[in-house]
Amino acid sequence: MTNAKLDVQGSENSAVGMMVTARRVGALATEVRYQFGLEGRFDRVLTIDPRTLEARVEDGDFNPAASAITAKIVNAWRTAGEFPERMTFAS
Repeated sequence: MTNAKLDVQGSENSAVGMMVTARRVGALATEVRYQFGLEGRFDRVLTIDPRTLEARVEDGDFNPAASAITAKIVNAWRTAGEFPERMTFAS
């Protein structure tokens, strides 16, 4: 494989990267909710269980974008001890 990046659908494309942005829209003892999407569109919902750090996406499609932003959010939580209000992942 060359230095090509994988786009969000998983196909090779050397010119396409990914920018996923998330904003926290709710925080309870049992779940933290984020709206997230590509290129600043907040068209999907991610829910993280703060006790287990398990994540799910409302539409059921836990694709590379959802995985990337979840990893960034969880790493920020581990570092700061709280869930960030906003997060961006860019590749």
